[in-house]
Amino acid sequence: MSQNQTRQLGDSGITVPLLTFGGNVFGWTVDQTTSFSLLDALVDRGLWFIDTADVYSRWAPGNKGGESETIIGEWLKKSGKRDRIVLATKVGMELSPEKTGLKPQYIRQAVEDSLRRLQTDYIDLYQAHRDDQDTPLADTLSAFDSLIREGKVRAIGASNYSAARLEEALQVSETEGLARYETLQPEYNLYDRQPYESELEPVVRAQGLGVINYYSLASGFLSGKYRDAADASKSARGQGVVDKYLNPRGLRILDALDAISDAHQVTPTQVALAWQIARPGITAPIVSATSLKQLDDLTGATQLTLTPAQIDQLDQASR
Repeated sequence: MSQNQTRQLGDSGITVPLLTFGGNVFGWTVDQTTSFSLLDALVDRGLWFIDTADVYSRWAPGNKGGESETIIGEWLKKSGKRDRIVLATKVGMELSPEKTGLKPQYIRQAVEDSLRRLQTDYIDLYQAHRDDQDTPLADTLSAFDSLIREGKVRAIGASNYSAARLEEALQVSETEGLARYETLQPEYNLYDRQPYESELEPVVRAQGLGVINYYSLASGFLSGKYRDAADASKSARGQGVVDKYLNPRGLRILDALDAISDAHQVTPTQVALAWQIARPGITAPIVSATSLKQLDDLTGATQLTLTPAQIDQLDQASR
């Protein structure tokens, strides 16, 4: 696979590279200066699809949400590279008790807030960050449809929807003549396969949706840096990673990744991502980096082609 290879994002007419960059790190684990250098490097390395959310990174001490969008906006203003990137953000997670959900009046307010922080007049992909069961799907989709007609948004997507609700939303769009979700953002990686493959995958493939999956490296586990309980100390999230993934099945997956990465002289990270990129229906897994060295490692995945036997080896190990 060449670095310049691209794919269509559903039926949106938007073209993206083989990986999506997750902007949750901006204003959380990387400061503004480092964020700017990462963003410049992303464009230079051909990874110009950037995904963020209005809520990033509210969870960090001293933050209130909007930090990631604000940093991206400052970079866009300074660099003038708006036309060189595809920009995705999200609405719906709680920013405050009154700023949450997918009611039309809130979507209207949230999109203006995001556009202001991002210092742009349009968002390429605007996503419902999670399902809002208290708001009729037709109301939410109607609000999104208006934003597309006004030119503020190019396409819409869904994140964290169940298969049933996603199907229902697509049906509402068709029946009511409204814009439809063109993408899905689910959790999916070599370890966490079952929920997506059993229910969501048949829907997205039948409907031709783009898939930009998150936790594509299982919170770093698939990079191979957590191999025994002592490795929990390697990062802030290490304990959770070790507790969830360090078991016979997890170790079996790491063994397969090691064998294939040795054969290609690449890293386990690159193999884990190449397996996803090769899966029918997956458009561009979401990855994050906090340094240029990590970014180079990720970029290598777009140039790695696994053999059918190697894909089968990973399928079997992660059954």
